[in-house]
Amino acid sequence: MFMIEFLFFTPVVLCILVFIFRSKALNITVTLLYAVIFAAAAVFLYFYPGSFTAYFRTDNLNIYFLLILAVLFLCTAVYNIGFMMHDKEDRLHQALYTIYLLMFTCSMAGVILATHLAMLWVFVEATTLSSAFLIYYYRTGTTIEAAWKYLFICSIGIALAFIGITLLSMGLGKVNSFFFSDLAANAKIIDAFWLKLSFPFILVGFGTKAGLAPVHAWLPDAHSESPSPISALLSGTLLNTALLGIIRMNKIMELADMGWYVKILLFVIGFLSLLVAAVYIRIVKNYKRLLAYSSIENMGIITIGLAAGGPGLFAAMLHVAAHSFTKGSLFLTSGNILHRYGTKDSGLVRGLLKGDSGTGWIWIFSLIAITGLPPFPMFISEFYIIKAFFQNGQYLAAAIFFLLLTVIMAAIFKNMLRMSFGEDSAPEGAGKSGLTECIPQIVLLFILLITGIALPDFIRVIIENAAAVL
Repeated sequence: MFMIEFLFFTPVVLCILVFIFRSKALNITVTLLYAVIFAAAAVFLYFYPGSFTAYFRTDNLNIYFLLILAVLFLCTAVYNIGFMMHDKEDRLHQALYTIYLLMFTCSMAGVILATHLAMLWVFVEATTLSSAFLIYYYRTGTTIEAAWKYLFICSIGIALAFIGITLLSMGLGKVNSFFFSDLAANAKIIDAFWLKLSFPFILVGFGTKAGLAPVHAWLPDAHSESPSPISALLSGTLLNTALLGIIRMNKIMELADMGWYVKILLFVIGFLSLLVAAVYIRIVKNYKRLLAYSSIENMGIITIGLAAGGPGLFAAMLHVAAHSFTKGSLFLTSGNILHRYGTKDSGLVRGLLKGDSGTGWIWIFSLIAITGLPPFPMFISEFYIIKAFFQNGQYLAAAIFFLLLTVIMAAIFKNMLRMSFGEDSAPEGAGKSGLTECIPQIVLLFILLITGIALPDFIRVIIENAAAVL
């Protein structure tokens, strides 16, 4: 019954070993070992909810996010085997990469499991500090620019969130507690003025880390310049954890009878994120950067689902997992493409199906999944959001939502699908991707297909339980 403690303290021991011995084989083994431990602990906590002090415990909402993190981290750890084998950095740099990767994952778990608003804030900041080195890993001019932009913008965001928490504290009165359970139980007696004033700061603060427009500027650079395993985690799990802070506060506002106020803000920031993605995806040629703008789009979709309510809540939770696994598959596959072709310019990549058919087909199916076409689950989540619009009589919102999604889908296919066809443009002697560099994406796509085609009962129950908390 000490699974949460195990999640927090195991990486500390493993990091000490990695720093002392500095072996590539140990780096690979330690990352894979912690990923397996993390996945086992997440599954155990689903069946046997646990707590570690009053500040960390599982509930129906955060266990869903923890399971998503566990699955994607395990797939990334398997992919990391091939990544580390190809990597040419020195032993110290590789050891630091492994240490920061474990600390980054542990920090995200801290955000997810936190039961206290201030503790959640602390771990959101920890994710920034632990992931900055990973973005800078290749030590080039573009990576150091991306890392500094990430640190600067996210630090401003977390400072705004801190201001929001401070403003909230001024309206707590006799509540005098930042535990989410206490805030929920006493939501109606929190001073409405301070609560209403604090939420925009918290929304923008955590929204910065979640990659929501207009505070998204760090995201395209960080996602495109990071090593592919890190890009997968940044997009597939980090954005979720920051979004969880907004979701927790959204519930407090609903209980305080300020749902109308929150919905307006969420709709504005959600549709603005879709608009920004629609504009930039049409002109970006760097395929990793394009995937980053797709992350902004999908965070906007989730936010809109939360604001729509009704079927939109289930859709938002389904979309969280669908985006995480789809974007994980795409970013990991982009690593294969970069290794083979040596470029991030989609215009210089041709003939992927001929040169490396395994990677090519994974790329195509992943693109179909991210554009929300059936039989993948993003189609279901987007359909349910439109259904929520119609139930609310928000026909104009439904039309704009559908139009922006269509523009984004067309742009993604135009820029990225053609990379798979034609004559192979890879340099002579370029190798194909190994098993460990393809199996993780195949597993993620299989989960997506099963979810989109049949939606097994146990997955539906997990999603419904999470949505019921909203």
